[in-house]
Amino acid sequence: MSWHIHSWKDRPLSQEVAYDDPEAVAVAVERLSQLPPLVTSWEVERLKQHVAEAQQGKRFILQGGDCAETLDGCQPAIITNKLKILLQMSLVLVHAAQKPVVRVGRLAGQYAKPRSSATEARDGVVLPSYFGDLVNRPSFTPEARRADPRALLDAYGHAALTLNFVRSLAAAGFADLHHPEYWDLAFLSRADLSLDLREEYIRTTKKLSEALRFMEALGEGTVDELTRVDFYTSHEGLNLHYEAAQTRKVPRREGHYLLTTHMPWIGERTRALDGAHVEFFRGVENVVGIKLGSKVEPQEAVKLLTTLSPTNEPGKLVAITRMGAANVERSLPPLVEAVRKAGRRVLWMCDPMHGNTQTLSSGLKTRSFDDILRELELTFAVHRSLGHALGGVHFELTGEDVTECIGGGLTESDLDKNYASVCDPRLNYRQALEMAFRIGGWMSGPKPR
Repeated sequence: MSWHIHSWKDRPLSQEVAYDDPEAVAVAVERLSQLPPLVTSWEVERLKQHVAEAQQGKRFILQGGDCAETLDGCQPAIITNKLKILLQMSLVLVHAAQKPVVRVGRLAGQYAKPRSSATEARDGVVLPSYFGDLVNRPSFTPEARRADPRALLDAYGHAALTLNFVRSLAAAGFADLHHPEYWDLAFLSRADLSLDLREEYIRTTKKLSEALRFMEALGEGTVDELTRVDFYTSHEGLNLHYEAAQTRKVPRREGHYLLTTHMPWIGERTRALDGAHVEFFRGVENVVGIKLGSKVEPQEAVKLLTTLSPTNEPGKLVAITRMGAANVERSLPPLVEAVRKAGRRVLWMCDPMHGNTQTLSSGLKTRSFDDILRELELTFAVHRSLGHALGGVHFELTGEDVTECIGGGLTESDLDKNYASVCDPRLNYRQALEMAFRIGGWMSGPKPR
């Protein structure tokens, strides 16, 4: 069937935003379409090549960042801390896997969030739900919860500022793996970080630095590729007004590129085969991720992957499973086998966060660090038993000292100390670093048969 930038408007739109001023939406979208792109087509193609190599087992993808970015979070310290924890995690994985790690941040655009209900009630007052700063604001007032078309432009501006800062840091050598000791390791002195974890990180840093110097002394040609740090951005492509406005053809390339981000993904709530989101993303050249939960039927997933990449292009699709620890062994093997038998090229990633969310009696959302670890461990084991390796991991995390997920040094009584997320609970830096060492152990274990 023919595709064009607005063909999604003829399909059912899940998570539709109830704007009360369509004319203002049209004005904002028109302005967005005239602004420069946030990313470039050559960056998109480079990431696609990296994903294709990861599909072959030559690379590993680390994707992580906020559950929902906020405009107020566009601050240098907050952005830098996100990059630091991704770098520190990737250093551990590079050392364990002995292969390049591609870093993809939930960054510079993760401003929209799906919600289970369009409205929220508090003390008898019913208002629209908070759909992320791309749409409205979290304060529980009629003014804040109104869907504001101008937020589309505000989000674009803050994404541009974030990307500019990230690129400046990278160009200045902030992410040079030759000198990981230069990264701010202040958290290593924290009392709640175990001595074993602290010492293991220091040993890893030292070993990697020594190995790089040794390889360079030998004139090893792959050292530059191993140590080059590229940052890519990703976000859930939820608001199609925003995404379509920055989708365009570029000189000397075929097809249409979505240029708000390098890697958009389709969420569990918006992956209906006949829906607007699948219709839109089947027409762009970007790498596209698809969240797959425990209830997805294997043949439904095959149809979805086929629709999104009918030519079966290498590096095009990333299947991000989010099963929940209790469901992995039952739901993941038939899904992976169905995709394999259909011959679909896909990179398998594990999101161990979303399937393990629980709501406490207080109404606060949290996640168990043990459940997150368990889902990851089981997912690695399932892929290994089926003869191939898991290609990446996807986390909601932060470089800040938050208290949102229990376990890994936190109990339920600790949650109110610094619960800062506006939506879902994130791993803090201590939990994220410990997670990286666990993943490294599974990656350096027995290879798939």
